[in-house]
Amino acid sequence: MQIFENNKLVQPIYSRMLSLAISKDFANQKNGKINMSQHQDSEQFNRRRELLAVEEEAHKNKIIQAHGHEHFKTQVKNKFFKRVDIQVNKEFDNKENLYMNVLKIEDAAPSIMEILAVKAASINRITPLAKSLPWLCSELINLVNKPQYRKRSDIQVTEPNLALSYVGLDNLKLVMPTFMLKHWLPTSTSPYPLMKRKLWNDSLSIALASQLLAKEQGLDEFTAFTAGMLSNLGLLAVTRGFLNTYSNLYTQELKAAYDSKDKKLHDILATLDTAPELLLEQLLLRSSNVAADMVELMRFDRLQITEPLFDLAYATDIDHMCPIAKLVTKAKAYVAFRGLAKENLISTEEAKILLTAGRLTKNDIALLKKSDIDHIKLIFN
Repeated sequence: MQIFENNKLVQPIYSRMLSLAISKDFANQKNGKINMSQHQDSEQFNRRRELLAVEEEAHKNKIIQAHGHEHFKTQVKNKFFKRVDIQVNKEFDNKENLYMNVLKIEDAAPSIMEILAVKAASINRITPLAKSLPWLCSELINLVNKPQYRKRSDIQVTEPNLALSYVGLDNLKLVMPTFMLKHWLPTSTSPYPLMKRKLWNDSLSIALASQLLAKEQGLDEFTAFTAGMLSNLGLLAVTRGFLNTYSNLYTQELKAAYDSKDKKLHDILATLDTAPELLLEQLLLRSSNVAADMVELMRFDRLQITEPLFDLAYATDIDHMCPIAKLVTKAKAYVAFRGLAKENLISTEEAKILLTAGRLTKNDIALLKKSDIDHIKLIFN
């Protein structure tokens, strides 16, 4: 998002928010702090600090003693990371490949969204499209069979068309964007196991916050909810693409060292981290642009979210954004603030800077603070 990235005061906060999405430890490291909540009291903290000082000194001595080894390790690391960077950039420059082969977006999914955006929407028009998406059928059947939504506890729904009828159009406007994003989440975000859940939770909260703000301003709630949800699509695509590429290249390098019986190189490669710095760099550089590119390839006509997604990616002045983009910007700023505040990673002054940059009013903040933006509430007749 250019309005955050180009703001010298907001950019460090925005970067910290994305660092937190990767892992809490990485965010703490980037923030240059030790989380005091990890220590029961100041005495424990002081002992830990002394231990860290001893460990740091020992580490320095090891570096001095094994300078040649460390120099070689640095060379190997830099060479490998450069190769990863080149390959990742090459793959991300091909947006059609991201759409078709990384996220694997089927045409039926955006087609259902397009139908939901018109007044003439009907379950009959949606059913054949839904049946062509096995993952969607499973999600819908599982949803209506949950105890809180079942009309009769002794009957299990097994057919997607019946599940669709039970869900209904109003609920489908909430669950369809949600199931889409859930389906496009990375299968795994290892070695950052909590990143997948963080991406999911933040996406849902941004969508629900956008919907609330739209209702307050008399704008279309479905458009706002969907724009908010898919505004995080770039984060999913970049994370998925980067981790896949890194893993594939790492496996190749490790195998090549093993096959050539280069034990020294093999041992160095075995100690390399997955480079959260490289992932953060790609998220900062590409995530908003990729989200706009993916939505553009969905070819929406009736569902007016393409313009908002491009505003989020490229607008440098919030005043020049369309109304839905402004709402999503507010939602993103609030969810970022809330997430950072929960982990004690944002100061009071920084909170004011971030919320001001998102143009959140006192009424906006009060509304979002008192509302549940973590759970979807469905109403079944």
